[in-house]
Amino acid sequence: MTRNPRRVALASAYILHHRPFRETGRIFEVLTREDGRLSLFARGVRGPKARLAAVLQPFRLLLLSWSGRGDAPSLTGAESAAESAALPAPCLLSGFYINELVLQLTTRHDPQPALFDAYHLALESLKEGAPLAPTLRIFEKRLLQMLGYGLDLGTEAMSGRPIEPQAYYYFRPGEGLFPADAARPDALAGRSLASLSNEQLAEARELKDARSLLQAALAHCLEGRELATRSVARSMARRGS
Repeated sequence: MTRNPRRVALASAYILHHRPFRETGRIFEVLTREDGRLSLFARGVRGPKARLAAVLQPFRLLLLSWSGRGDAPSLTGAESAAESAALPAPCLLSGFYINELVLQLTTRHDPQPALFDAYHLALESLKEGAPLAPTLRIFEKRLLQMLGYGLDLGTEAMSGRPIEPQAYYYFRPGEGLFPADAARPDALAGRSLASLSNEQLAEARELKDARSLLQAALAHCLEGRELATRSVARSMARRGS
């Protein structure tokens, strides 16, 4: 990648979202490794003569070029990275969910290379056939950590005592983990917390507990904002039942 104060060339990036702009243009929300999340104006990318339309697709690693100062520079070029592949159809909703999390929880022009790498790794894992649920939970955990909302999965909030694998706990967003009776509806098994901490989720109870804890933590960070992809998932589940 090369750059000067007004131009950036061949920056690694992913498209998170796009919307129409005037007659033939689009505004792209992209995640880049070196510049963080930003908006790019693109002209002439809609319609039968739009040569970049096939390239500017989500979930594919791209090399983007842009120029201009301010909050929304202009896209000047785009090409696919050599190793880029399509996300399998069964994973598309999960891919859009990951994109929505990044859009909702990050700010523009805040470079976070580690977040870009975690996003890239999650997509590549799904493309290679990794189990869906563990991949999502691990990305959620890493996203929270990188944004400064990391979870202390090793100690109790009040006492500081180590989490015991055979014990049970409940999670209070913004505070941490507290001892709980195993019969409590929101009880989390200590062994599940250890598995999440080690990013080695496999058993059904571990995945259930990790999902419950991470959804509570994400809801706290989202401050009541609803995720469209979760609404879609619930609607699909109701139609399928």
